[in-house]
Amino acid sequence: MTAAPLHEARALIASARQLYAGRPEIRDQLTECARRLEQPLRVALAGSLKAGKSTLLNSLVGQDIAPTDATECTRVVTWYRSGSTPTVTAWYQPDPGTGGRRSANVPVLRRDGHLTFDLGHLTADQVDRLDVEWPSSALAHTTIIDTPGTSSLSRDVSARTLEMLTPDNEASGADAVVYLLRTLNATDVQFLGQIGDHVGDESGPLGVVGVVSRADEVGAGRLDAMMSAKEVASRFAGELERTGLCQAVVPVAGLLALGARTMRQAEFTAFQHLAEVPVDDLNLAMLSADRFAREDSPLPVDARMRAQLADRFGLFGIRMAVTLIRLGTKDSPTLAAELVERSGLDELRQVIDIQFGQRADQLKTHSALVALKRVLTAHPVPGAGEILMSAERLLSDVHGFQELRLLGRLRSTEVGLPADDVAELQRLIGGFGIQISERLGTDGDDSVELQRMRALAAVRKWRERARHPLLDQFTARACTVAARSAEGVLEELNGPPLTPSSA
Repeated sequence: MTAAPLHEARALIASARQLYAGRPEIRDQLTECARRLEQPLRVALAGSLKAGKSTLLNSLVGQDIAPTDATECTRVVTWYRSGSTPTVTAWYQPDPGTGGRRSANVPVLRRDGHLTFDLGHLTADQVDRLDVEWPSSALAHTTIIDTPGTSSLSRDVSARTLEMLTPDNEASGADAVVYLLRTLNATDVQFLGQIGDHVGDESGPLGVVGVVSRADEVGAGRLDAMMSAKEVASRFAGELERTGLCQAVVPVAGLLALGARTMRQAEFTAFQHLAEVPVDDLNLAMLSADRFAREDSPLPVDARMRAQLADRFGLFGIRMAVTLIRLGTKDSPTLAAELVERSGLDELRQVIDIQFGQRADQLKTHSALVALKRVLTAHPVPGAGEILMSAERLLSDVHGFQELRLLGRLRSTEVGLPADDVAELQRLIGGFGIQISERLGTDGDDSVELQRMRALAAVRKWRERARHPLLDQFTARACTVAARSAEGVLEELNGPPLTPSSA
């Protein structure tokens, strides 16, 4: 269901490159549009200052590759891509009158146990962006973009993030966004609204999911902290409905997720020793991180290791690890997997896969077409109008784009249907995955004939719903999109061609 627009986008860009054969600077921009279709999906991490973007990035990658301390790098847009060896490149503007943009290698250092990038004589104001190449399987199909805080004290720094997500130039921009929230303030709502405005005019990223970051802090590090965070996530989702953009809000304890994914055997052994301490004594020692790491503590783990555990797992992570060991967890890999699951990272990765990964071709095609439109609009020549019209038609008519926009609006607009029908509609348009069985709600082992019957029934049901005379315009449109999704499933199943009489 996604191959046709991808091929059409390639053909349109190729035609545009021929049109600008005598203008190499424009051809270079169009070549970059074409490259976007072949490159990994671009997912940006955005959110307020100290929301935990770098920590979440590290946990998603499973390696400590993004600086998490307070350095100037937190004020620079940083791209993380797959590479054979770790390298960091700064792209910067030299002093006026010395030429165009330049690049410089940036040393990677560790200070006080934290990774940092040494910009040397460069300042964050000079650097346009950092490119980090790192050998990681997690980056093979996804480029992750870490952005400055949206509530930065510097208006220019915050503007860099908005420019990256809603660009005016051809080469930059993300295909999808993970937006981190600690609280839901006016800045967050305004920022998401600005992204939504660009989605509405078909120039912004189609995919946006929210994350209640540092979720373990919501419940002050108690064992039930994630339950409290889930309630907060639900409330945030409700309040964000008016933006019509966030397709899900998930709580994640990023520090715990990163610690679990990089757990060392010595840390597991320390957790085992702590599990032997009487419950009341350990609770008393864990009233605060400082108290837990005190040199004179009688706990059977040395102070340096206790400080390391507090730094890498947080009090919530320590309590959870100790509890799981007391309940019978016997080895480090099992404990790590249990902690990752309880951190919320697995749920976030599932949401990212459903909303972004499974629709990667659609999202990249959308970005490439938007970039193509910008080039053609900025540099009109005879013949460009026809290509521009074709690009606009694809952006408006491609059904996958319509599904993504509808998934966003379903969270912000009341649908005039029973709750069960709304859930079925959301599933049919790919809200829980775009595989046939996920759209139809069938077992993966069901026969093709049974799947055809269900898809045809869905086509008939949602066509009939769409024609109901009492439906409001939005609900009728949503039913039409659902019917088209069911028709697409039938096409994939090589079903019989639909005729008006069969409906």
